This record gives sequence, structure tokens and C-alpha cells, in this order.
Amino acid sequence: MSLTLDTYRLLGRSGLRVSPLALGAATFGTEWGWGAEPDEARKLFDLYVERGGNFIDTASTYTNGSSERLLGEFTRDNRESLVLATKYSTSRRPGDPNSGGSHRKNLFASVESSLRRLNTDYIDVLYLHLWDVTTPIEEILRGMDDLVRQGKVLYVAISNTPAWQVSRMQAIADLRAWSPLVALQIEYNLTERTVERDLIPMARELGLGVIPWSPLAGGVLTGKYSRGDLTATNAASDATGDGTRKSRTIAGGTLTERNHAIVDVVKEVATELGRTPAQVGLAWTLQNPAVTAPVIGARTPAQLEDNLGALEVDFTAAQLARLDEVSAIELGFPHEMLAGAVARTLIRGDQKLESRR
Repeated sequence: MSLTLDTYRLLGRSGLRVSPLALGAATFGTEWGWGAEPDEARKLFDLYVERGGNFIDTASTYTNGSSERLLGEFTRDNRESLVLATKYSTSRRPGDPNSGGSHRKNLFASVESSLRRLNTDYIDVLYLHLWDVTTPIEEILRGMDDLVRQGKVLYVAISNTPAWQVSRMQAIADLRAWSPLVALQIEYNLTERTVERDLIPMARELGLGVIPWSPLAGGVLTGKYSRGDLTATNAASDATGDGTRKSRTIAGGTLTERNHAIVDVVKEVATELGRTPAQVGLAWTLQNPAVTAPVIGARTPAQLEDNLGALEVDFTAAQLARLDEVSAIELGFPHEMLAGAVARTLIRGDQKLESRR
């Protein structure tokens, strides 16, 4: 593969060029009980940019706003050469019913707040962060399009939303000549492949670049957790959380026997390649042609250096097959039925058809 951060890719159906790994800024600030202090965050930013990276991911509420504020300081001298992506819809003020959600009032207020913190007059990519179930999609799309027409946002995108809603939104945006969605940010890694059922095929069909978050499954795929941590999943202290990243991972239910089996194979492949488990886990996501740029979230320059090494990983076909096999999921109905021999015979008979899609 042998990519570099300045081997840029087009983001979905746009002409925007972005690096093949995005720098996640959720670690910029320590307000959540973990993360990087400002000086350390600056080192992460500088290292990424010096290597040719241009795609930086944040959100209005990451580290209670510190993430955007720090990025506003770090980008004073090179704002135009960077692609800043942020998100809206998560609650910004407890007790205010309209400070969260996907509706127009929160959309405009959140964007104005992000612009001030980021010290910029435009956002390159704006994501809807979390689907709120209640806001009509026409209200969301029209609000996003208004922001694009005002020049405050250049491209719009979506995250953490059911495939059928995203496909409706893209169809309506096209029919009404509103700004189309260009990216889909979803959890995607070796432990979480259920998005291969509908979300990823939909993204390829409708022109959305897939931006995986948590490509290392919250650190599980780095191999830093042991099977002994499985017993902690039911501990009361971990269920409530003590503010550490480890407690959040344990409480999230990702430390399972299945996932440890996946990590075992990741470690085996890493040893064979002379790479780290983190590099193998990240490189696996890049094998999917729908993926544009996984979001990497390092806390130290050493972690970031290690993550960037994923761009140099070259798998053998046998190694990829082992990774795919240990992490395989059932695609379910109708996907498995349609891919079966009976359905193919009913549709094509004895016809031979070469598909290039």
C-alpha cells in the first residue's frame, strides 16, 4: 500500500482533497478525564501537519469545547491549507432543551459557537453528529444548505444515523438541489463490522466517503487489554466509570471473548509483518475501497507516530483472509439470500455475468 499523509483522496462526491488518515481532536484537552494537555496537543497537531496531513476532525462538545478552542489557536497561520471538520447536535448546555438536537435553532447556534472557538469564518465539513429521531429531514437539509449558501459551511455530512434515513436525505437533497452529503462517519473496525450490511454499501452507492471513528475499537485492537480485564466488565466501579478511558471502554462492552480472539490474530499478523497491532488494525480499515480516512485519536506523539505507520502496512492475501475470518459477521436477510446460489439461479439462470462494481 505504502501511502503517505500527502497522498490525498477525494471526499465522497466532492472535489475536496483530504489525507488518508484524519487527525481526531477529541483528545485535545483533559476535561473528560483523559487526553492531551495543550502543549502536548500542539505537538500532535504539528507532527500531523508537518507530515502532510490536512484533515482534522473535532466536534462542538469535544472536551467541553476545548478541542475547538485549541484548534483555533493552532490553525492561526495555516487555516486555509487545512480541512477542518466539526459536528453539531450533541447538547451544549445542560437544562436547555434547544441546545442539543438536529433542529435548525441548534444547528445555527452550534455553528456560530464553533466558528468563534475555531477562530475562523467558515467550516470545511459540518457533520450532523447524532441522529435525534425527532427533527424532520427537510428541516436539517434546508438548514445545512442555507449555511452553505451563506459561506459559513463548505460541505455537509452525517454521522451515527440509520442507513435508510441517510439515503432518504441524499435523495431529497438531490431532488431539491440542496447541498448533498459528502461523507458518512461511522464506527468501523475489526470488532465492529455490522456497518457492512447496509451503511457502507449505501455510502458507496450514494457518493459518501466513509470516515471510520474508533478504528482501533477504543484501544482494544492495540492489544493493551488482557483477558483479565473481562472480569472487570461487571464490576460496579467500571459500570459507573471513574473518568478514565479504560473504564469507558470496559463499560462500553467491547472487552469480550470474541474481540480478544480478534486481537490474538491481529497480534499474530503484526508479528509476521514486524508491525504493531495498532498499525495492523488501522491498515485493515484502509483495505475497504469505501473508506476515505479513518480518524486516529492519539494522546502522545509516540502514539501518533505509531498510528501513521499504518500507511506503510502491506498485507498478504492470506493475512487479510485470517483477519476477515476471525472478525466475520452474518450479513443477514436479504443480503445472504440474494448472494446465495438459489437466488442467483432464479435471477440469471445459466447466464455468466462479470461484475466490475
